[in-house]
Order: sequence, then C-alpha cells, then structure tokens
Amino acid sequence: MTEQGPDRRLIILAVFALIAIGVVAAILIGRSSGNTSSSTTSASASASGCKHVGAPSPKHVSLKAPPQTVKTGEKLTAVVRTSCGTFGIVLDTQQAPKTTNSFAFLAKRGFYNDLTFHRIVPGFVIQGGDPLGTGTGGPGYTVVEKPPAHLSYSRGIVAMAKSSSQPSGSSGSQFFIVTGPSANLPAEYALLGKVSNGSAVVARIGKLGTATEKPKQTILIEKITIEKG
Repeated sequence: MTEQGPDRRLIILAVFALIAIGVVAAILIGRSSGNTSSSTTSASASASGCKHVGAPSPKHVSLKAPPQTVKTGEKLTAVVRTSCGTFGIVLDTQQAPKTTNSFAFLAKRGFYNDLTFHRIVPGFVIQGGDPLGTGTGGPGYTVVEKPPAHLSYSRGIVAMAKSSSQPSGSSGSQFFIVTGPSANLPAEYALLGKVSNGSAVVARIGKLGTATEKPKQTILIEKITIEKG
C-alpha cells in the first residue's frame, strides 16, 4: 500500500503534465492558424494596394451655392485621402476662382467624405464626387465658369464633370482626373487644378477600371481637406 501511494501520485502528475502540454500545443497551433489567416487576409486586401471597403449609402443633398471666399491667386491644396492612398491637388485659383471656391466649400463641409470614385476608364480618367454614386448626383447647385480656351486635358489635370446638355464650364461636385497622356477633350470642362503629389495613388486607382467603366472594387474618398500655402 505504501509503495502504491507514490506510484498513483506519479501517474496523476504525469496525466496533468500531458494535459498541460496538450493545452499549450493547442494554443500555439491556434495562434499559428490565426496568424496564417490574418496574413492571407492582409495579402488579399493589399493585392491592389487598396483597402477593401463597403459601398456607402447614397446621399441626397440640396445645398445653395456658396459666397465667394477664395481669393484669386490664393495658394490652396486639396488633400484627398482615399482607400487606395492619399494624393494632393493644387487648386488653380488664378484661372478658376469660382470653381475652386465651390470645391473648397464642399470639402470643408465634409461633402466628399465617404463618397466614391464611381467611374474609372482605363487610360482616360477616374471620376468621383457623386453623392448618389451613379454619376447623376450633385450638391444641389451649379457653378458656371468657362475654362481657359487653351486648356489641354493632359495627365494629372483635374476638371469638373458635366452633362452634355449643360453649358461649357458648368460644374457641381463631380470631378475627374486625367490618367492618360491626353484626354483629347474640348475645352468645355471647368478647370479645378492639377495633381501635385501622390500620382502613384491616382495610377493605382486608374488600374481598377473595367470595360464597363465600373471599378473592380469600391474606392472610397475618405476625406478631402483644404490646406493653404
């Protein structure tokens, strides 16, 4: 009896040791499995260089045209933060004071927050700023400012979209960025400015276009801020 006592205790201790080893092994395996899953998800999300985000709900907006507060020649840059990265647009307040004033007004109000680039034509343009996300929405008002007659819509130029029935230089909230060498467009689209930095981000977005002009994934405009100087 005396000898059996220590043997049973040893067996019990051994059993507990095996259980403990099993638990540790299970935890390590679980962690390893979790890390693998996380890496796979991360790789998938970064394959295009853009975050995977859901499509925002449409916004119905009705605003009045703002008073003119932007001064002609004032140095302003729009910092556009997207789900694909950040780029900057130098606003051409010298040649387009009314158009840049409207854009700055909308940006400061947070109008562009959580809108999308709803149209991407490979080698041509990327277009966004529609609160409905369909290409038919706007801020509720229209600004008209004819662009310079000599304007060439070359790579990096940012201009305002309009329908074919609207007068030359009309704009609401939708803007487009030329991604090809030249868009070969007539000087009818209101000038906004030119991409000043982050051109690789613009190119990244441009690669997500399709033959139907609908992006391969949702590209969110997270926020646009206006910086002076």
